[in-house]
Amino acid sequence: MATLPPLAERMRPRSLDNYIGQKHLVGPNAVLRNAISNKNIPSMIFWGPPGVGKTTLAFIISNSLNRPFFSLSAINSGVKDIREVIDKAQAVQSAGGEQPILFIDEIHRFSKSQQDSLLGAVEKGLVTLIGATTENPSFEVISALLSRCQVYILKPIEKEDLIQLINTSLQEDLVLKGKNIQIKEYEALLRLSGGDARKLLNLLELVSNSEELQSKAVDNELVLKLVQQNLALYDKSGEQHYDIISAFIKSIRGSDPNAAVYWLARMIEGGEDPKFIARRLLILASEDIGNANPNALLLANNCFQAVSVIGWPESRIILSQTVTYLASSAKSNAAYMAINEAQTLVKQTGDLPVPLHLRNAPTKLMKNIGYGKDYKYSHSYTGNFIEQEFLPEQISGTKLYDPGDNQSENKLREKLRANWKNKYKY
Repeated sequence: MATLPPLAERMRPRSLDNYIGQKHLVGPNAVLRNAISNKNIPSMIFWGPPGVGKTTLAFIISNSLNRPFFSLSAINSGVKDIREVIDKAQAVQSAGGEQPILFIDEIHRFSKSQQDSLLGAVEKGLVTLIGATTENPSFEVISALLSRCQVYILKPIEKEDLIQLINTSLQEDLVLKGKNIQIKEYEALLRLSGGDARKLLNLLELVSNSEELQSKAVDNELVLKLVQQNLALYDKSGEQHYDIISAFIKSIRGSDPNAAVYWLARMIEGGEDPKFIARRLLILASEDIGNANPNALLLANNCFQAVSVIGWPESRIILSQTVTYLASSAKSNAAYMAINEAQTLVKQTGDLPVPLHLRNAPTKLMKNIGYGKDYKYSHSYTGNFIEQEFLPEQISGTKLYDPGDNQSENKLREKLRANWKNKYKY
């Protein structure tokens, strides 16, 4: 048994029929399933959180199409490795073989020169590229390569699918099916895995190997106890990376600069990409601070630009300044909530017509039918404001931005109340 691969590898599905989640991509008549069925797949990039099946889906595609499969990890591969794989792919095709698939895990960690070395092979059709990334490819993949790939977004796996994965593992796995393990409570397993299927199976294997399990059923208390005792056992494959960034963000959001700089140091000592950290700070500056302190976004943006140029080790100082400033700043998620509310409203109300007085009127006909009529140019009025309607009639008076309770946004609230009186109830 000691020579067996980990449970997560033993349970890796070999076909789409056994693949869990991502119904929008591989469910009946879904876009990627149809492409696989037609044996006509483009080069593509899978973008999604860890443990949602990006690597597995690449393997399944290769098996389904019966094509040669080459795999590289951006963490430990360089330009030389890429060129060697491309030479092998060219040899396969020269011998009359099918076009190989080249899978690159964590493609966002490739430098520009490494990505450039891929471009020619993709353009010439020497390989079909499948890249996997947890980062937004718009930021991390060069535009020339990105334009030649279809980006597919993989979603977090649903709770029901994760429970199904647990039960299937207990029933079908070579080792677990003989242990007669009963699951009394799933919550701790699901919560600690964070929707990561690989991490969930690592946890399940950890629990199943415990001497404390014996004949008792698995409940939340037992799972939490075992995890605290054996944290390193299920974090050794790298998932702790995501736990630390989570603790980092939550420490800043919670206004604790001491904890925030501690988690920053953990990431620095672990060799984390400084741009990865700076990008998270840039998002946080808007999501968690926003108009409570607009300077936060400016500092975070300058931090991102600076670390992109400087790199380690000097970037640690710039990151520390930014982290301690953001953690000490006033907080507000009002801007974040405003766009959430607005998008929800748009989905509920559909494409409401733009009021006539707000419409552009570039032609005489448009002017004649009322486009732009009665629009009041705000700068022509005292205080650069004149009350008029800017929302579609059906949702007039809907308040989407509700300023937070802090010094900066309280001033904004007073200004909005003075302008709009009771219309938006500020």
